[in-house]
Amino acid sequence: MSDVDILQVTTFVVIVLIVAAWYLSYAAARLDRLHAKAEGAMSALDAQLVRRAEATLELANSGALDPATALLLADAATESVERTTEHPLAEDLLDGQHFGGREEVESALSEVLSVTLTDDVVTRLRADGDELVEESLDRIASSALRVRMARRFHNDAVREVRRVRGKWVVRVFRLAGHAALPERVEFDDDLPSALAR
Repeated sequence: MSDVDILQVTTFVVIVLIVAAWYLSYAAARLDRLHAKAEGAMSALDAQLVRRAEATLELANSGALDPATALLLADAATESVERTTEHPLAEDLLDGQHFGGREEVESALSEVLSVTLTDDVVTRLRADGDELVEESLDRIASSALRVRMARRFHNDAVREVRRVRGKWVVRVFRLAGHAALPERVEFDDDLPSALAR
């Protein structure tokens, strides 16, 4: 082989290595952004769930409902507020967070809202003209819609992370490092039909 051939081969190898390094760096940065997006979506979902529970507690404590209904709403909302998203790493509240088995609690709150806030109850509460009660009902409705959207955004972000982490390049070169694989969040987030109007 002549010196020119060796130089051409060396140049080609260096170019291939540079392109490969750039691609791996790009893929790792993209995966990191996707993980951050999923973690941010989890935080947004958590915030909307807290807002929904707080609005429910406001309604339960308003005195506009009968004691049994108020107690059901207050118990379900309190359980929701007390069950927060788990943050295993205290120094970074987004890193590694997960829903921590809250699905049952949040589904229970959705169910209690649907059972207690029937068409008749909501119509009566709105007819009473109490501004605080109407505001609580509106906050429950808007936060419940935002819960549904936040859960869908989170699940879309998780699906994208899982898709990218399934690629052979990510697996072979271990571009995900030690990051936990995010999980989808599934629970009943239906809005009471009386508030959906």
